Amino acid sequence: MADYAAISYANLNYIESSLKTINNNLVTINDNLNENLSVVDKHIDGVNQNVKIVYDEIGALARDFHDFVQIQLKANALSKSQQRIIQIRQEIEKKFGHYDIVRRTTTGILQADDLGIVKKSTITTATEEMMISTPGYWLAPCLVALAAWINDQPELAERAVREGIKRNDEKTSLFFALICRRADRKNASLKWVQRYLSEQDAENLDRKTVIILDAFASGLLGADTEGVVSKQMTEWLEHLAEKPGFVEQQTEQWSEAINLKRKPFDGSEYKYLKQYSKTWPALKDVMEGAYLHAEILEYFTAIFEQESSNDSLKEQLDEILNNLVTGFDDEELPYMKEEKYNQLVIDFDGDEQRARQNMEIEETAFEEHKDFTQLLTDAAMKPESSHSSVSTQKFAIALSKDWVSNAYNDVVAQNRMKVPHEIEINVDTFNDKTTDGKDESDIIERFNRLISNETEVALSAYTLSGFEKFCLWGGLVVGGAGILMMVTKYSLLLGIIALVASVGMLINYFSKKSKVDAQRDSVKKKFEEKRVKGTQIIRATLAEIVDFRAEFAQRDGESTKVTDFLEQISPDQYVKKLADTSRRIKVQ
Repeated sequence: MADYAAISYANLNYIESSLKTINNNLVTINDNLNENLSVVDKHIDGVNQNVKIVYDEIGALARDFHDFVQIQLKANALSKSQQRIIQIRQEIEKKFGHYDIVRRTTTGILQADDLGIVKKSTITTATEEMMISTPGYWLAPCLVALAAWINDQPELAERAVREGIKRNDEKTSLFFALICRRADRKNASLKWVQRYLSEQDAENLDRKTVIILDAFASGLLGADTEGVVSKQMTEWLEHLAEKPGFVEQQTEQWSEAINLKRKPFDGSEYKYLKQYSKTWPALKDVMEGAYLHAEILEYFTAIFEQESSNDSLKEQLDEILNNLVTGFDDEELPYMKEEKYNQLVIDFDGDEQRARQNMEIEETAFEEHKDFTQLLTDAAMKPESSHSSVSTQKFAIALSKDWVSNAYNDVVAQNRMKVPHEIEINVDTFNDKTTDGKDESDIIERFNRLISNETEVALSAYTLSGFEKFCLWGGLVVGGAGILMMVTKYSLLLGIIALVASVGMLINYFSKKSKVDAQRDSVKKKFEEKRVKGTQIIRATLAEIVDFRAEFAQRDGESTKVTDFLEQISPDQYVKKLADTSRRIKVQ
């Protein structure tokens, strides 16, 4: 009985001890669980940070892909426009090539008659053939009338003139005004000019009115005609000035024309700003506006520094006649507009959006009718499309100088309003702002603080779990217990098992610790590289911001040269006067 009691008592002690051990293990497991949950939370924070980094990298990749797509789209648009221009010119040649023959013949007949080396019958035959081969074309009967005039056939000349007027009154009137002036028949020339002007409406002028401006500004129409034209222009301006919103309209249309001279700014000297600032598009835009001052000054200077033509009266009139007859006719307008658009796409390296924006402004030069002030604007700023001479450009700018000055000042003010007060710096996950780039130490400090925080968050994902930490001390305790059991000969087998378990636990601890240490070292190295590289980028970007502000101020300051230039010109300077006149052109 005593032995049974002893065994029972021993068993109860063992059970009690086991229960305590289980309880302690449960407490340990609970502590480990809480610790592991804390580790999981840190892992989640690390994952969130990594996800943010991944999103940033995806965003950068998306931007790079977008840039690549835009480059490819521009290349495709450029190639398409180059091919389309060839097609348009082929279509023009196919549909209107016969017009070109008539046009080239015009000055040929005049020069042949001057030299007297072509038989009059040959001229007559040539013009009659053109009349037959180009039905409906206004210039053909005009050439028949010219040949009849040369051959002293007044009845035929009169019938041909009536047909020319029927086909196109305005162009026929201009044509014979210049022909009569070339033949030194001033009174007849004056009558044709008066006929032409009497049919014009200040708000709906024929686009060929620029021909009269050409002859007037070049001093080719004579004293009497000069008086008629100047009086008519004054009346047009007075009429338009009475319209509500006239000044605002002039400011808008001249502002648009001035902005046509803007050129793309590539910003190659600001490579860090281009890559590491989301503000770059706005900076690029305002710098283009600042460069415009030098562009517009060069444009105006080139016009006004050109010497007046020293050619003879006939040579100058022939040039203006050539502009009248070779300038495209109304039925050719759609082709010429499309050609101009495609040429703009080429000029802007495939940027179709910018080409469309400029074409919206350029389109006024292709309109069949426009008001007088728009005619002046087109003559001054769009000479290629409006077919105006340098003399006309000078006169148009001088006559409109008050409107040009107002518009130019508005362009300057608008560009200055768009200058960003703060410039962003975007380096990887770091986003900050600066006004002038001179707060380098503060920005670097904020960047270092961000890197330190990111480093801590990333490192928190690489720590030993509760069990892995337990393996060190648990392994030592179990090993010690195993040695004790072997020394006291309590149980050799249990001692060996405890030692093996101890070695396993210690190996697990040190292997996991070595792996975690390596991972943490890698993280530290990665973020230290990010710190060094980011610091270099930020400093370079800030330096470019300082340079950008300085260059913008210097370029923007050149606007005063333009206003000073415009101030010293006047219309009377740029009209060749063949005789004194008391009349003056008034700018409202």
